[in-house]
Amino acid sequence: MRHARDGDLDRIEPLLAKIRAVGTLIERKRGLFYLRTRAFLHFHEDPAGMFADLRDGEDFARHRVSSAREQREFLRALRAALDDLAE
Repeated sequence: MRHARDGDLDRIEPLLAKIRAVGTLIERKRGLFYLRTRAFLHFHEDPAGMFADLRDGEDFARHRVSSAREQREFLRALRAALDDLAE
């Protein structure tokens, strides 16, 4: 599994736009998001599809984001993670 490249990220640009709209995260490089000074979210591509790695404590949890349904589920997980951190 490799980090997503620009061509891979082009396929999920609508998802990236929704992540940017959250407003809490800083996109240091396309598809690489930080929360304050810490890496929080990035993407991978492999033959099984596109995946988002979302920080879950000290580790990252992998979420498949190839389909529209998977992207909706991921956005819910992202918002929940940010809400948990805000408490």
